[in-house]
Amino acid sequence: MGRFHGQIRNLLDRDTFSKSDPICVLYTQGIGNKEWREYGRTEVIDNTLNPDFVKKFIMDYFFEERQNLRFDLYDVDSKSPNLAKHDFLGQMFCTLGEIVGSQGSRLEKIVTGIPGKNCGTIIVIAEELSNCRDAVLMQFCANKLDKKDFFGKSDPFLVFFRSNEDGSFIICHKTEVVKNTLNPVWQAFKIPVRALCNGDFDRTIKVEVYDWDRDGSHDFIGEFTTSYRELSRGQSQFNVYEVINPKKKGKKKKYLNSGTVTLLSFLVETEVSFLDYIKGGTQINFTVAIDFTASNGNPAQPTSLHYMNPYQLNAYGMALKAVGEIIQDYDSDKMFPALGFGAKLPPDGRVCHEFALNGNPQNPYCNGIDGVMEAYYRSLKSVQLYGPTNFAPVINHVARYAASVKDSSQYFVLLIITDGVISDMAQTKEAIVNAAKLPMSIIIVGVGPAEFDAMIELDGDEVRLSSRGRYAERDIVQFVPFRDYIDRSGNHVLSMARLAKDVLAEIPDQFLLYMRSRGFKPFPAPPPYTPTGHLLQTQI
Repeated sequence: MGRFHGQIRNLLDRDTFSKSDPICVLYTQGIGNKEWREYGRTEVIDNTLNPDFVKKFIMDYFFEERQNLRFDLYDVDSKSPNLAKHDFLGQMFCTLGEIVGSQGSRLEKIVTGIPGKNCGTIIVIAEELSNCRDAVLMQFCANKLDKKDFFGKSDPFLVFFRSNEDGSFIICHKTEVVKNTLNPVWQAFKIPVRALCNGDFDRTIKVEVYDWDRDGSHDFIGEFTTSYRELSRGQSQFNVYEVINPKKKGKKKKYLNSGTVTLLSFLVETEVSFLDYIKGGTQINFTVAIDFTASNGNPAQPTSLHYMNPYQLNAYGMALKAVGEIIQDYDSDKMFPALGFGAKLPPDGRVCHEFALNGNPQNPYCNGIDGVMEAYYRSLKSVQLYGPTNFAPVINHVARYAASVKDSSQYFVLLIITDGVISDMAQTKEAIVNAAKLPMSIIIVGVGPAEFDAMIELDGDEVRLSSRGRYAERDIVQFVPFRDYIDRSGNHVLSMARLAKDVLAEIPDQFLLYMRSRGFKPFPAPPPYTPTGHLLQTQI
């Protein structure tokens, strides 16, 4: 979940005798019908070209979806909520991924929409709502607890309760039992701050102390209350608590307490998120590998999976566009290596399993997803479809680049689009097991009617992939059959959005698993942008 904070410079002035009274309106777009829906409006600020909006817009963010946004600016002329009654000052289109994927999650774009007019610039800054992502590591000990067992000392444990809005309590943690002592030291434990106090630092936390009994009828020793704010003071005289048994206190005049519990340590750890890395400048490098084996059929024939239909994209083109248009937002230079495998190349007809679609092996980069599409169509006209279907060379190609990265600056995603039966299964399994130790993930989209049993094995969701007795360190492959996403009604937009969602949904977790296992922290985000001059600050 995130919120936007934006700024606008040099807003168009539409009022004759004074400055404009601007408002910013945010729209989101439906995936299937492409219809724009109003999401919210800022407040109106009177008589300025540099307003500072206070209103924030909070929105759920999904890495695996293309979330189109539109920002419309108006000069408000009356109290009417009808936007048609006000002067239009321009608009800006972008995706949420484009904002998040920009350095520092700060996107700067020209405001357009009025021909021949300079409408100014909009800067939109996204920030993640942490929703209290912190976890806390705490350790407690106790002294002189009441003796509850007839033949020995007590076997104490602690139970922690979070209070709810209505004053009731819900259990949120239980320590281990320390046997036969009145002065236990419990092991340190980690708990999300959300679980402990729901993000409210002053909310009551109740702790009950029990003596463990084998039959489950644990004896109550006593209780005390505290709060996250009190605990956060760490080890001090404020964090020594008297354990009180209300029944005993009511009966005995000289009753002091049933012992004390002391906080020994309190350490806050912030769980870093995928967006923390992106905000710090981590680049997602996207590479495409396309299957040019003869089993796809002659590209000149309508039955071919590579058929160049002048009216609509083929399956390869649709899958490439669906995934690529989302991932490109996280790659600042928008230059993508595009490879082919399984074809005979001109002029000598040699078979190649990692050739550059643009014909330049020294520089296989294409400009944007449109550049990749162009290179793909050009290759179809120049190479001869052949075989066999070998994946290992393109996986190893990307792995060579990934192996040179020793920090959190880059992560690689390889998209393989294939018509199916793999010829080098043993080598591919070996390549994937090796790649699982590197900053990379692999997406495989299977097109056509083939059986994709081998791809399901590579996916590793059911059984962790292994090669020669070595298991993959993590699951890095996500496979989907294209045929599961063909929309019978012909609405490819919706079906391709579903395909992209399913293949990309696992990437953030795969990414985090790699970075955490290597101890790679996000780079710090650039300092907040503070430009000179007056600005319209849209807190969006």
